[in-house]
Amino acid sequence: VVKAPKLPKGSWSTSAIVGICMHAIYLGGVFYAIKRGLPSGLSALIAGLHPVITSVAGRVILKERLRISQWAGVLLGICGVVVVVIDKVRDGVGDVTRPALIAMVVSIIGMSTGTLVQRARGKDMPLVSGTTAQYVSAGAVLLVASSLFEKWEFHLNAEMLLALLWSVFVLSISAVMLMMLLISRHSAARVSSLFFLTPALSAIESAILFGERLSVLSLVALVVALTGVYLTMRNPISEPVGQAFLAD
Repeated sequence: VVKAPKLPKGSWSTSAIVGICMHAIYLGGVFYAIKRGLPSGLSALIAGLHPVITSVAGRVILKERLRISQWAGVLLGICGVVVVVIDKVRDGVGDVTRPALIAMVVSIIGMSTGTLVQRARGKDMPLVSGTTAQYVSAGAVLLVASSLFEKWEFHLNAEMLLALLWSVFVLSISAVMLMMLLISRHSAARVSSLFFLTPALSAIESAILFGERLSVLSLVALVVALTGVYLTMRNPISEPVGQAFLAD
């Protein structure tokens, strides 16, 4: 971080907005929804719908134009998410509270907003210093929120430590930095389409780690979602905000 290129003047505000949207609102909203009783698998399913918002908003706000085949990919991605949702509903998802659903809706809007802002204004920012600014800004917001609404109780055990390490190094650092790198090279719609894989892959992960039932529908959903992502990522989109990294 010390040796990384510094952020250009005026870029802190952009990184702060992106960090608050992606970390504080999105991840914070997901964790809050799970705390309020929303099953983690269902939260992953709902979060998998955010590419739809990002694709439409990217078309309207950033003037990113998707080809017919890429809109077909978005549609297939939606179908993949719906298939897993139907499968999960058949198994039963327990009582879903209104606060949990509201938190998930807000979190999806936060992720879509952060993706669009990063693509429009922050795609040329230094990766390390840019994401560091995001973490600092999001951390400040969550610190205030936790001071107001949490009891600051922390019971350290193996499960808590593992979850904390995963959240910090996999979700908040590795995954987000990879996403920032992809956003700097691809359109918002193409990058967000990767989230269509979340529901099916979550079902497979739950089967491996927690012994949950892995149905044929979940595998079909994965194939459908993979096809959708392939169609969306295959061809470059006409991007007024920057050229796509891959060429035909």
